[in-house]
Amino acid sequence: MATIEPCQFLRWDTEFFGYRIARVIGHKINLQQLKAILKWCENHKIECLYFLADPDDAETVMLAEDYGFRLVDIRVTLECNLKYRQAALINDLAETVHMRSSRPSDIPTLRAIARTVYSDSRFYFDPCFPKEACDALYETWIQRSCEGYADIVFVAEENRQLVGYISCHLLRDTAEGQIGLLGVDDQARNHGIGKLLVNHSLKWFAEHSVEKVIVVTQGRNVAAQRLYQRCGFLTQSVQLWYHKWMVDCTSRGNHESI
Repeated sequence: MATIEPCQFLRWDTEFFGYRIARVIGHKINLQQLKAILKWCENHKIECLYFLADPDDAETVMLAEDYGFRLVDIRVTLECNLKYRQAALINDLAETVHMRSSRPSDIPTLRAIARTVYSDSRFYFDPCFPKEACDALYETWIQRSCEGYADIVFVAEENRQLVGYISCHLLRDTAEGQIGLLGVDDQARNHGIGKLLVNHSLKWFAEHSVEKVIVVTQGRNVAAQRLYQRCGFLTQSVQLWYHKWMVDCTSRGNHESI
């Protein structure tokens, strides 16, 4: 009988950040499970451990705090049921804004936007990850999304300038979709571009027979939550992101792999 591993080794994160990184499997733990997790990390020489915890289990939260897990984010998942929103899926694009799918030539501009818009994410709130590495993470993420990681990336053009993007994923074997990255250039914020991008993506999802769309944001990012709520999303769940470091990461300096 195969042994069930308590953690998953994250090869991509490990190669990108230059630390051996893993993630706890599951969202609740007891003391026996925690001891098995820490033993697994020791055996696999893990340096950083991610844990996405359900906040409604008191034992899980207390154990995480007692054993040195650092709270770095509150993860908020929102959902939009398109079956009840068909009437609202109109193309309300402003006359000055043009929506289209991304092109390879867009990537440098999209990378530049990505460097500026995700400072609320958990990596920026963990001092062991240098800001330069966090910036590079989201630059890489949007580039990979344009190159096939996402099913489609839409961009917004205003006066022939790229001012924003949104990546869309179809969840296979389900009637669900997911918004991955949403970014608006700093100079174009608070002009309704984000809402136009979200509504355009919802129209695309509906055309692909998607019934429910989910998106994840941060508890500290109230502006994003309000945007998605204005577009018909409701909160599905709230979870806690913890990082536990097994090494003194402050002595490592910048990562050579970035």
